[in-house]
Amino acid sequence: MHTNEMVILTRDALLLPQGRTKVRIVEPHYLKMVAEVLKERYPLVYGMHRVHGKLPCYPYVTQCDVIDFDQQKDGALELVLEGRQKVKIMSAVQRKDKVWIAITRRYDNWQKEAITAQYEILSAALEHFFQANPELSKLYSQIHLDDATWVSQRWLEVLPLYNNEKLRLVCQPNCHRTLDYVLKLIQSHVNKQENSSLASLDVKKMR
Repeated sequence: MHTNEMVILTRDALLLPQGRTKVRIVEPHYLKMVAEVLKERYPLVYGMHRVHGKLPCYPYVTQCDVIDFDQQKDGALELVLEGRQKVKIMSAVQRKDKVWIAITRRYDNWQKEAITAQYEILSAALEHFFQANPELSKLYSQIHLDDATWVSQRWLEVLPLYNNEKLRLVCQPNCHRTLDYVLKLIQSHVNKQENSSLASLDVKKMR
């Protein structure tokens, strides 16, 4: 099976196909790595940081493109990355300059799917989340709230889950498991709010 060499950027966050994130680069070895990427010597993959193990990140990562960059006054480099293709790291070695080089193979992206009525609440909640987080929403020129895959992947990126839990969902063959998972979380949150409101009403009646 065809493999590729790619350089690894790790962060304690998830980036999936069609997702965007802003990253601040200050480490000298990462600055050198980005220069190699911009010169098209290596493709770039973005992976969730992992403390233990032979790899610096979890093995399922996302090849991404640098769609914008800006040199900061303090010397840091600010990148805007866009996820393109899921890949799996087969092996990796760290160079003397601390840059990790990975041997990767392509891992199928989830296919686009129309969102059904059952999951429309996820689109509405994501739209509200973007409105409440303008720094994130302005990274996107378009949002695809009618695409179940796009919606579910954006939820996986922003939800405060353990990295291994996110990985378990990412490795599914499609977005269906993630849709169900996020729907249960939102429904549980709504139920808690309703129960809290009812309890408040009961207290008022007792007074």
